[in-house]
Amino acid sequence: MLNKKTAFSGLILLLAILWSMNASAARGLPDFTDLVGEASPSVVNISTTQKVQQRSPQGGFPPGQQVPDIFRHFFEEFEEQQPQQPRQRQRQSLGSGFIISEDGYLLTNNHVVENAEEIIVRLSDRRELVAELIGSDPSTDLALLKIDAEGLPVARLGDSDQLRVGEWVLAIGSPFGFEHSVTAGIVSAKGRALPNETYVPFIQTDVAINPGNSGGPLFNLDGEVIGINSQIYTRSGGFMGLSFAIPMQVAMEVAEQLRENGRVSRGWLGVVIQEVNRDLAESFGLDRPQGALIANVDPDGPAAAGGIQTGDIILEVEGMDIETSSDLPPAVGRLNPGKEGEFVILRNGKRQELQVAVGERPENPSISGRSEEDEPAAAGRLGLQVEPLPAALKERWSVATGVQVVSVAPESPAAQAGIRRGDVLVSLAGRPVETPRQLAELAADLPSGQSLAVRLVRQGNPLFVALRITE
Repeated sequence: MLNKKTAFSGLILLLAILWSMNASAARGLPDFTDLVGEASPSVVNISTTQKVQQRSPQGGFPPGQQVPDIFRHFFEEFEEQQPQQPRQRQRQSLGSGFIISEDGYLLTNNHVVENAEEIIVRLSDRRELVAELIGSDPSTDLALLKIDAEGLPVARLGDSDQLRVGEWVLAIGSPFGFEHSVTAGIVSAKGRALPNETYVPFIQTDVAINPGNSGGPLFNLDGEVIGINSQIYTRSGGFMGLSFAIPMQVAMEVAEQLRENGRVSRGWLGVVIQEVNRDLAESFGLDRPQGALIANVDPDGPAAAGGIQTGDIILEVEGMDIETSSDLPPAVGRLNPGKEGEFVILRNGKRQELQVAVGERPENPSISGRSEEDEPAAAGRLGLQVEPLPAALKERWSVATGVQVVSVAPESPAAQAGIRRGDVLVSLAGRPVETPRQLAELAADLPSGQSLAVRLVRQGNPLFVALRITE
C-alpha cells in the first residue's frame, strides 16, 4: 500500500511539474492585447461601388464552381441586381486600410478600389466618409486615399528592412466583413518573388488572411506597421497558411510619389534577364549561382548607353547584392529616373563596375551582319543540324546574326541543354555565330567536360542555356 501511495504521489508531482512548464511556456508567448488596443483605431474598413457588365451565363465561372490554383487578390464582393439596368449590376468590394496621417491620408491595395465610382471609408468610431483616390500603382498593388477629417488616429510605421524571419507579426482587418478581426503568426520568409509581381519583394507569413483583409496593416510586436496584406496562395478560396504582404519601405516610397505626383515613376534599364542556374554559373566562371544574366539589351535603352552588354551578369546595384534575377527589377525600380547608379557586373569572368544612368520605365516596355550564304551544316559534337537564318526572322526578332536549328539529335549535348528545333543560336561560348559552317568549326574546338554558355532566341525571346560536351 505504501508503494502505491508513493507512486501516486510521484505521478501527482510529475503532473504538477508538467503543468508548471506549460504555464511558463504560455507566459512566454507574446501578449497582443495592448498592441491591439493601441493599433486598432487606425485600421479602417473600405467598400466601393461600381457598375460592371453583367456576365453572360457562358462567361466566367458559374456560382459555386472552384476557381483555378492562382495567386489571387482577395476582397469580398457583394452584388445587388439593378432592376432598372438589367445588363449592369452594382458591386461593393470589401477590404481594409489604415491611416498614415492625422489629416486623412490612408493606404490600401489598388485592387480594393480599382475602377470604383465611390469609395466609402468606415472608421473605428463608426463614421463613414467618402474618400478621394489620390493615386494608385498597379505594379505594387497600392493606392493612396484621402478623407476629409482631422485629428485622426495614425498607425505607427516601422522599418520593414529590419524585419527578421521568425518574428511574430499581427494583422488587423475585416475578413468577410467582420471588422477589426485580429490574427497572428510569424514571418515565414522575406524578399519572396511572386509570378507577375515584378517590383515587390514580398513578406511571407503564416498569419491567417482571408477575403476582406486585403489592404490592411501587418504589425510587428512594437505595434509598428511593417507591411500591407496583399495576397494569399489558396486552392480553396480561403486561408491555407501562405500570406504575402508588401514591405512598408516599398509602400511609403510609392505613397510619397502618389501624394506628390499622383503617379509613380521607376528606374528602367531596357534589358531582358534570366536566372543563373548551376550550369550557367560554371560556364560564366562563377563559384555559385548568383546574379541576373542579361539575355538581351535594347540598343536604344539606358543599359546599352551605360555599357551593359548581352551576356553580362549583374551582381550588385548601388551596393545591394543581386542574388537572383528577381532581385534586379525592384533594385533598379527604386532608382530615380535619370540618376546614375553603380552596377557591379561579371564580364568574361571578371568583375567590373559601371555607372549607368537609368531611364524612366515606359508604360509598355519592350526590347526591340554579315550574312554569308552557305549550305546547312551539322555540328556533330553538339548534335545539331542548322541552316542560315531567314531574313524575315532577322527582322521580326531583331537578330543581327545567328543560325536556325533544323533538328536536334536525341540524347545529344544540345538536347540535354534544352535546345529545340526552331531556336536561333546566336552565340556559343561567348563567340557570335554567323553561319552554319562557322558553328561547325567552333563546335570542333570546344573543350570537353565543362559547361559552356549558349545564347538562343526562341520565338523572339532571348535566353541562355548551358551546354556540356562529355566526350
